[in-house]
Amino acid sequence: MKLATLKDSTRDGRLVVVSRDLTRCSEVGHIARTLQAALDDWEHVAPRLRLIAEGIETGWAQPTIRFHEHDAASPLPRAYQWADGSAYVNHVELVRKARGAEMPASFWTDPLMYQGGSDSFLAPRDPILMADEAYGIDMEGEVAVITGDVAMGASPEAARGAIRLVMLVNDVSLRGLIPDELAKGFGFFQSKPASAFSPVAVTPDELAEAWDGGKLHLPLLVSLNGKPFGRANAGIDMTFDFGQLIAHAAKTRHLVAGTIIGSGTVSNKLDGGPGRPVDAGGDGYSCIAELRMIETIESGAPKTPFMRFGDQLRIEMKDHAGHSIFGAIEQTVGRYEGAAGG
Repeated sequence: MKLATLKDSTRDGRLVVVSRDLTRCSEVGHIARTLQAALDDWEHVAPRLRLIAEGIETGWAQPTIRFHEHDAASPLPRAYQWADGSAYVNHVELVRKARGAEMPASFWTDPLMYQGGSDSFLAPRDPILMADEAYGIDMEGEVAVITGDVAMGASPEAARGAIRLVMLVNDVSLRGLIPDELAKGFGFFQSKPASAFSPVAVTPDELAEAWDGGKLHLPLLVSLNGKPFGRANAGIDMTFDFGQLIAHAAKTRHLVAGTIIGSGTVSNKLDGGPGRPVDAGGDGYSCIAELRMIETIESGAPKTPFMRFGDQLRIEMKDHAGHSIFGAIEQTVGRYEGAAGG
C-alpha cells in the first residue's frame, strides 16, 4: 500500500491512497482525513485503506484522480517526533575526520541519534531556501520509517514490528554551522533546518524481498545538477538496522504513533575503505561532505563545493524492474529573501 498527503489549505493536508505505479490516487477522507489520523487508529484504518489500494489496482468501483508528485506534501507535513540516526558508521567516521574530530569506539556499538525539528517539513518539490551559501548547504539522502506506538524499553524485535511505513528523506545539513554548534556540547539546531520526505510512503510489504524487516536492500539514487552523484545500497554497511534505531530512541521514553526515525546518510565502503565517486566507477555518495572528505584524503584539500543557489538535487529509489517506489525528492537551492529585522 502506498500513501501520500496532498497539499490543501490546512497544515496537515489530506490523505490519499496511491497506485503502485504512482499515476493515480483515491481520496480517503471518509476513512481518515490525514496520515496522522490513520496512524493513530492503524489497526482499524489500515485494512480499509488496503481495500482502497486493491480497488485502485483492479479498477473495481474505486474513483481515482491523477496523482502528481508536485501536488504532494511530505507524507507527514509535520510530526510529533523526528529523530535521525547515523546507522552508516562509515559516514560518521569520515565526516568527523573532515572536521578534525576523533570517533569514539562506542559509535560502532551504540547508535548516534539527534532529535530534529518536526513542526514543519518541506514538501518533496519545495526549494531549499537559505540566506547565505556560506552556511555550507548539503543534502543527506536517507531512508526513514514511520512507527506506530512503541513502548519504552522495547526490544529491537518489538520495534521492527512497530514499523508502519517506509519513505525517503533529504536531511538538509548546514556544514558551515555544524562545528561551532557542536563545540557548544548541546547538539544540532541551527545547522539542521527543515527536512523533505519523498512524495509517497509505503508499507513494508510493498518492498517485497528488498525489505528484510529492518533494512532496505536497494540503491539510493542521488543526482546533483542532473549528474549521478550516488547510488549507495541502503542495505549494505548499515551498522544498526531500524529495529535497533527505534529501540535506541525508545530506551527512556514511549514513542507515539507517527514518530519518524531516519537512517542517517546512506554510505557504502569499498574494499574496506572509503567509497569512490560514480564517475570513477564507484557507488558515489549521498552527501557532499563525504566526497569532500575523500578529496581531502587523496589531495590534502576538498575540491567539490557545497550546494549553491540554483543547484538542483534529486533523490529516488527504484525497484528491481526500474520503477520508482516512493516518487522523487526534487529540490532547488534558492536564496531566502525574508526580512531579518522586525
